[in-house]
Amino acid sequence: MFTGIIKETGIVDSIRNMGQDIELKVTSRELLKGTGAGDSISVNGVCLTVKSLDSGSFTFDVSSNTLKHSNLGSLKQGDMVNLEDSLSPGDKMGGHFVHGHVDAVSSITGINEAGRSYQVTFSLDPSVAPFIAERGSVAVDGISLTVTEVTGDSFKTVIIPHTYENTTLGIKGIGGTVNIEADMLARYIVNFLSGQKNSTDVLMEKDRVLKEKLKENGFIQ
Repeated sequence: MFTGIIKETGIVDSIRNMGQDIELKVTSRELLKGTGAGDSISVNGVCLTVKSLDSGSFTFDVSSNTLKHSNLGSLKQGDMVNLEDSLSPGDKMGGHFVHGHVDAVSSITGINEAGRSYQVTFSLDPSVAPFIAERGSVAVDGISLTVTEVTGDSFKTVIIPHTYENTTLGIKGIGGTVNIEADMLARYIVNFLSGQKNSTDVLMEKDRVLKEKLKENGFIQ
């Protein structure tokens, strides 16, 4: 579990082809402290398990499924990535709960200055659209952001200078790809309401019985 608050950016040191999978080595300055093999690290919003580490980098195994459903498969040596270590009891909760399970790969379709900040527009995959709402949360390449506007096929966020300068968003231009993870609370609510819609007859019957009981006891006419 993560919060979407990026702790540092790392650099892809090497990518080793392992058949259908890859071995990914990423440099780190801060997160190496207190981290060991088997720990979880969010890399561009993807939860990966540390395979091994040395004095300056982590090594991860990245499965074919992860490569297929995220932008990690397009990484090259020298690319910058967002890094966050997993949430521990007592940590500050500055963003929102992030699983590290990517829902879709999106692309940047617009970047406009908004005062000292930047308004960034992202394409919106239909499979994720029901969970993206104005003023709701979304993780973009592992960054916890607030949605400012939603249209039929895109959504917008405003990126403050600190986030723009200290994450990969500051170096990605229009057409750059990002990993999208919908807010898990939004997903649960939508799924719950969908379940209610599928049980309309049951709910109507419960409502009828409740009204009869209220009438019997004089609460309603």
